[in-house]
Order: sequence, then structure tokens, then C-alpha cells
Amino acid sequence: MCSLERFKIDLKALTAEVTALEWDLDKDFFDALGETDVKNGALHVSVSIRKASGFFELSFHVEGTVEVTCDRCLDLMAQPIEADNQMVVKLGDGYSEEDETIVVDENEGMLDTAWHIYEFIALAVPIKHVHAPGKCNLAMTQVLERLSADRSSDEDSSPAIDPRWEKLKELRK
Repeated sequence: MCSLERFKIDLKALTAEVTALEWDLDKDFFDALGETDVKNGALHVSVSIRKASGFFELSFHVEGTVEVTCDRCLDLMAQPIEADNQMVVKLGDGYSEEDETIVVDENEGMLDTAWHIYEFIALAVPIKHVHAPGKCNLAMTQVLERLSADRSSDEDSSPAIDPRWEKLKELRK
């Protein structure tokens, strides 16, 4: 089981003007977060923290692949993703998230980035994800084609018109 403690950054302890951190994420990371849409992946996360007067600027770079369900055949597929995100963090009274700025309690000074990293990953996954042509589950593709053909043939065949309505149509002419 992955410990999410390593994703907590002690902002008050940062001494250098720029600090770099790196993590490799796998299935254990997603399991530790609980019920999430993305269940597995192999990702590399790097974060650069720039300490300025009164705030911290965090730049995240996420790169790798995640496992998602194919929209067409419902098999798991590897979806490559790459994302660059920025975050501004200030120390203040209590924790809050306002627009693009996160305020961390000054007494504590700890920023938990685990959920933010997950959100960056989830937002980088395309809305539509399907296998490359010819890579979908063949059995499922055949069933889908058969059902699509059945549905389209039902729509093409129009029901027989009652002869009385046919006579009324002639009156319009």
C-alpha cells in the first residue's frame, strides 16, 4: 500500500529559492486515494517549487500512461498522458482554495499534493478514449456491429400506413 505522506510538502521548511521533487506513481497510488475513475497507471511526476516573498509557485509536470476503459469495447487500454499545471500557495489563517490560489494554515505549513496530482492526471485523460483501429476486442466489436445493423434496419423499415390515412392524403392533393 502506498503511503500518501510522501506527497505532503512542508512549505515552512523550504530553504532554497527553487526546490525540485519527483515521484513515480503506480496502482498503489490510485488504490491509496480510494474510489477514483483512474485505477492504474505508470506515471512520473516532477514538481518545481519556487519560493517567493509571500507565496510559493508550484509547477507540476505529469507524464506516463494510465489504464482506462475503452468506450467502444469496454476492455482496459493504456492511455498516454502529459500535463503541465501550476499552483500558487500562500500561508494564512486556515485552509482554503480560492480561484487559482490555495491558502495553507500558517501554523501547520503542510500542503498535501496527492489529490491535486490525481486531479491533474484525471483532467489530462481525453473525454473519448478508444483503442487504435483494429485493436478493440474482436468479439465485442462484432456484437456492436450486429446490434447497430439491427437498429438501423428497424429505423429504415417504416410501418405500413392505414389505408384510410392514405385516402386522406389524396384529398390534400
